[in-house]
Amino acid sequence: MEDKIVKTMTRMLLPFIQLYGIFIILNGHISPGGGFAGGAMIGTSLILYTIVFGLPKARKKFSHRAAEFMESGGLILYVAIGLIALIFGLPFLTNIEAGFSLGEPGKIFSAGMIPIIMIGIGIKVFSTMVSLFHILIEEEIS
Repeated sequence: MEDKIVKTMTRMLLPFIQLYGIFIILNGHISPGGGFAGGAMIGTSLILYTIVFGLPKARKKFSHRAAEFMESGGLILYVAIGLIALIFGLPFLTNIEAGFSLGEPGKIFSAGMIPIIMIGIGIKVFSTMVSLFHILIEEEIS
């Protein structure tokens, strides 16, 4: 795409879209949103970058290897939190039984393991979205 206005607006908006996605992930346990919604926003911003600047430039920003690493990392983080509970003889992904509160409005770090779980879900969602989009674009180009 050769439209300078679209490229300039994309460069200006991407950091704000991604920052808002991170905000939604981090506040998912005390407000609407969470890992899936925030991850979808971040993934959509990277898909916008791919559409506007092309696949080669997008691959430089977020390579297939990085996507694989982040997909695996998000899943491993999610499962690891669940296994920590099992090690202590608690149900998988427990929070209340472990003695953590359900979260207090306005306090990001107030709900035990839930914010960490949301981060893992967000990482998994955005990296999967971008990976799938890049794979589909590659097939379309070929």
